[in-house]
Order: sequence, then C-alpha cells, then structure tokens
Amino acid sequence: MTSYVENETKKEFPFAVQDLLEKIADTVLEMEQCPYEVCINLLLTDNEGIRTYNREYREIDRATDVLSFPNIAYEKEGDFSVVEQMEADCFDPDSGELILGDIIISVDKVEEQAKEYGHSELREFAFLTAHSLFHLCGYDHMEEDEAAVMEQKQEAVLKKLGITRE
Repeated sequence: MTSYVENETKKEFPFAVQDLLEKIADTVLEMEQCPYEVCINLLLTDNEGIRTYNREYREIDRATDVLSFPNIAYEKEGDFSVVEQMEADCFDPDSGELILGDIIISVDKVEEQAKEYGHSELREFAFLTAHSLFHLCGYDHMEEDEAAVMEQKQEAVLKKLGITRE
C-alpha cells in the first residue's frame, strides 16, 4: 500500500496519522477482500478548506467532517472486479497499485466531534477514516438500509483495531 498524507493545517495529532490510515485501510480492504495493493491520498484541512471543497464538488456551501472521492465506478459495493475493465483509469502505471481514491478530513471537525461525542480525537479520526474508506469501496448511506450496513462495517473495523469510545 502507498498512502500520501498532506496536512495543510498546523494541527498535530497525538498519533501517527499515516500509520493509522494504513492500519484502517488494511483492515477495511481485508474485510472487503480487495485483491490489489492500493494507493490512497489523504488531505487534512480546516473547516474553511473543506467548505471550499464541499462547495466546489458537491455544491453544498458548508463545512463537513469528511469528503470521499472514489476513483472507481462500482457496479456493486465492494466488488473490485469492475476495475479490470478500466485498467488504464484505475491503476498507477508505475507501481501497479489500484488507485482507490482521495479522502479529505477537517481537523476542526475531528476536534469538535470528539468533544461532542465524548471520545478521543483518535477515535473520531479513525471513525471518519473508516467511513471514508468504505465510500472508496463503493458504499453509500443515502438510504436507511445502506446506512445500517456502513455503520456495522465501520464499527467492526474500529472494534477489530481496539479503537473504542472511551
């Protein structure tokens, strides 16, 4: 796996962001039985930065906690077989890795929501990362049944990694 993390803020977390990203990604991809090595990009920004991305890409003019930009047009969530038909668009020509997509997280929202929900920034960051990675695997939560599936999967990942609400 190759992961790239860019932090355009001055916020530093009391945990290694890239290591956590990779642990969560490994767990999600194992759960989803992804047969490929992958590449993931993570951008850490603030509320104003994520608001700009949200406005530009989703036409929603407000800050949010996390945005996910999958590189794969899934026919069915977690079904990676579709990438074989789009090899030139889905794989890095140099490394051969599947380009899974991009994640943008607001560090301001991580802080705010950790306080609001009464748990650590580690737990909130891990939750948002797992949530986004399932989006990168084709999952959504627009319908109640879809949301229930995502919630169960996110909690399973965090439980497996021992990242619980404190």
